[in-house]
Amino acid sequence: MEIERKFLVKSLPSGWKTAPHSRIRQGYFSLRDKGIEIRLREKGAQHLITIKGGRGRVRLEEDISISKDRFAALWPLVRAASILKTRFRMRHRSNKIELDVYEGPHRGLVTAEVEFRSKREGDTFKPPPWFGREITGEQRYANEVLARRGSVPVKVK
Repeated sequence: MEIERKFLVKSLPSGWKTAPHSRIRQGYFSLRDKGIEIRLREKGAQHLITIKGGRGRVRLEEDISISKDRFAALWPLVRAASILKTRFRMRHRSNKIELDVYEGPHRGLVTAEVEFRSKREGDTFKPPPWFGREITGEQRYANEVLARRGSVPVKVK
Protein backbone atom coordinates (compact mmCIF):
# COMPACT_ATOMS: atom_id res chain seq x y z
CA MET A 1 0.00 0.00 0.00
CA GLU A 2 1.27 3.46 -0.89
CA ILE A 3 0.21 6.49 1.19
CA GLU A 4 1.49 9.77 -0.21
CA ARG A 5 0.78 13.44 -0.71
CA LYS A 6 1.97 15.50 -3.70
CA PHE A 7 2.67 19.24 -3.90
CA LEU A 8 3.78 21.82 -6.42
CA VAL A 9 7.08 23.45 -5.42
CA LYS A 10 7.03 27.24 -5.16
CA SER A 11 10.78 27.65 -4.55
CA LEU A 12 13.65 25.19 -4.60
CA PRO A 13 15.22 24.56 -1.18
CA SER A 14 18.89 25.21 -0.47
CA GLY A 15 21.11 22.23 -1.18
CA TRP A 16 18.68 20.51 -3.54
CA LYS A 17 21.25 20.18 -6.36
CA THR A 18 23.64 18.19 -4.15
CA ALA A 19 20.99 15.82 -2.74
CA PRO A 20 21.17 12.16 -3.83
CA HIS A 21 19.29 11.82 -7.10
CA SER A 22 18.33 9.50 -9.95
CA ARG A 23 17.29 10.13 -13.50
CA ILE A 24 13.93 8.52 -14.21
CA ARG A 25 12.49 7.60 -17.60
CA GLN A 26 9.06 6.05 -17.49
CA GLY A 27 6.29 5.25 -19.93
CA TYR A 28 2.72 4.06 -19.57
CA PHE A 29 0.91 1.14 -21.16
CA SER A 30 -2.52 1.90 -22.61
CA LEU A 31 -5.36 0.38 -20.56
CA ARG A 32 -9.14 0.58 -20.73
CA ASP A 33 -9.56 0.43 -16.93
CA LYS A 34 -8.66 3.91 -15.67
CA GLY A 35 -8.42 2.64 -12.07
CA ILE A 36 -5.27 0.67 -12.91
CA GLU A 37 -1.95 2.09 -14.11
CA ILE A 38 0.92 0.02 -15.50
CA ARG A 39 4.21 1.78 -16.12
CA LEU A 40 7.66 0.84 -17.33
CA ARG A 41 10.43 2.64 -15.40
CA GLU A 42 14.18 3.03 -15.67
CA LYS A 43 15.62 4.59 -12.51
CA GLY A 44 19.40 4.64 -12.66
CA ALA A 45 20.41 0.98 -13.08
CA GLN A 46 16.98 -0.32 -11.96
CA HIS A 47 14.36 -1.47 -14.46
CA LEU A 48 10.81 -2.03 -13.26
CA ILE A 49 7.24 -2.69 -14.25
CA THR A 50 4.96 -1.03 -11.69
CA ILE A 51 1.26 -1.75 -11.27
CA LYS A 52 -0.83 0.78 -9.34
CA GLY A 53 -4.49 0.58 -8.41
CA GLY A 54 -6.71 3.39 -7.19
CA ARG A 55 -6.37 7.17 -7.03
CA GLY A 56 -5.54 9.81 -4.41
CA ARG A 57 -3.59 9.50 -1.15
CA VAL A 58 -3.86 5.72 -0.62
CA ARG A 59 -3.24 3.29 -3.50
CA LEU A 60 -2.06 -0.25 -4.10
CA GLU A 61 1.40 -0.45 -5.65
CA GLU A 62 3.55 -3.39 -6.75
CA ASP A 63 7.01 -3.19 -8.37
CA ILE A 64 8.38 -6.03 -10.48
CA SER A 65 12.10 -5.97 -11.35
CA ILE A 66 13.00 -6.75 -14.95
CA SER A 67 16.28 -6.89 -16.87
CA LYS A 68 17.71 -3.98 -18.85
CA ASP A 69 17.20 -6.03 -22.05
CA ARG A 70 13.54 -6.67 -21.23
CA PHE A 71 13.10 -2.93 -20.51
CA ALA A 72 14.66 -2.05 -23.89
CA ALA A 73 12.39 -4.56 -25.66
CA LEU A 74 9.25 -3.08 -24.02
CA TRP A 75 10.18 0.62 -24.29
CA PRO A 76 8.85 1.08 -27.87
CA LEU A 77 5.37 0.15 -26.56
CA VAL A 78 5.33 3.14 -24.14
CA ARG A 79 7.69 5.70 -25.73
CA ALA A 80 4.80 7.86 -27.03
CA ALA A 81 3.38 8.18 -23.49
CA SER A 82 6.52 8.84 -21.46
CA ILE A 83 8.18 11.38 -19.18
CA LEU A 84 11.72 12.19 -18.12
CA LYS A 85 12.60 13.67 -14.74
CA THR A 86 15.32 13.80 -12.13
CA ARG A 87 14.29 12.79 -8.63
CA PHE A 88 16.16 14.31 -5.68
CA ARG A 89 15.81 12.57 -2.29
CA MET A 90 15.68 14.92 0.69
CA ARG A 91 14.53 14.89 4.32
CA HIS A 92 12.19 17.17 6.25
CA ARG A 93 12.00 16.26 9.91
CA SER A 94 11.22 12.52 9.92
CA ASN A 95 9.82 12.49 6.37
CA LYS A 96 11.49 11.55 3.10
CA ILE A 97 10.73 14.00 0.28
CA GLU A 98 11.08 13.08 -3.38
CA LEU A 99 11.62 16.28 -5.38
CA ASP A 100 10.90 15.72 -9.09
CA VAL A 101 12.35 18.14 -11.65
CA TYR A 102 10.77 17.43 -15.05
CA GLU A 103 12.48 17.69 -18.43
CA GLY A 104 11.45 17.87 -22.08
CA PRO A 105 7.92 19.15 -22.73
CA HIS A 106 7.33 19.24 -18.96
CA ARG A 107 10.35 21.48 -18.26
CA GLY A 108 9.46 24.01 -15.57
CA LEU A 109 7.30 21.64 -13.55
CA VAL A 110 8.71 20.78 -10.11
CA THR A 111 6.76 18.62 -7.67
CA ALA A 112 7.41 17.09 -4.25
CA GLU A 113 5.96 13.81 -2.98
CA VAL A 114 6.02 12.61 0.59
CA GLU A 115 5.25 8.99 1.51
CA PHE A 116 3.85 8.00 4.90
CA ARG A 117 3.65 4.85 6.98
CA SER A 118 0.00 5.53 7.95
CA LYS A 119 -2.98 7.62 6.87
CA ARG A 120 -2.83 9.44 10.22
CA GLU A 121 0.81 10.40 9.64
CA GLY A 122 -0.15 11.76 6.21
CA ASP A 123 -3.08 13.72 7.63
CA THR A 124 -0.90 15.48 10.24
CA PHE A 125 2.04 16.29 7.93
CA LYS A 126 3.07 19.97 7.95
CA PRO A 127 4.80 20.85 4.65
CA PRO A 128 8.00 22.92 4.66
CA PRO A 129 7.71 26.58 3.53
CA TRP A 130 9.13 25.88 0.05
CA PHE A 131 6.18 23.62 -0.82
CA GLY A 132 3.37 25.18 -2.82
CA ARG A 133 -0.21 24.10 -3.38
CA GLU A 134 -1.16 20.48 -2.65
CA ILE A 135 -2.06 18.55 -5.81
CA THR A 136 -2.68 15.08 -4.33
CA GLY A 137 -5.30 13.35 -6.47
CA GLU A 138 -5.43 16.10 -9.13
CA GLN A 139 -5.36 14.05 -12.30
CA ARG A 140 -3.84 16.77 -14.49
CA TYR A 141 -0.62 16.42 -12.43
CA ALA A 142 -0.53 12.60 -12.46
CA ASN A 143 2.59 11.36 -14.26
CA GLU A 144 0.48 9.18 -16.53
CA VAL A 145 -1.64 12.17 -17.61
CA LEU A 146 1.48 14.31 -18.15
CA ALA A 147 3.02 11.52 -20.24
CA ARG A 148 -0.05 11.22 -22.45
CA ARG A 149 -0.73 14.96 -22.76
CA GLY A 150 2.86 15.89 -23.60
CA SER A 151 2.84 19.35 -22.01
CA VAL A 152 3.02 20.82 -18.54
CA PRO A 153 -0.24 22.24 -17.09
CA VAL A 154 1.45 24.98 -15.03
CA LYS A 155 4.92 26.54 -15.27
CA VAL A 156 6.61 26.70 -11.88
CA LYS A 157 9.61 28.97 -11.24
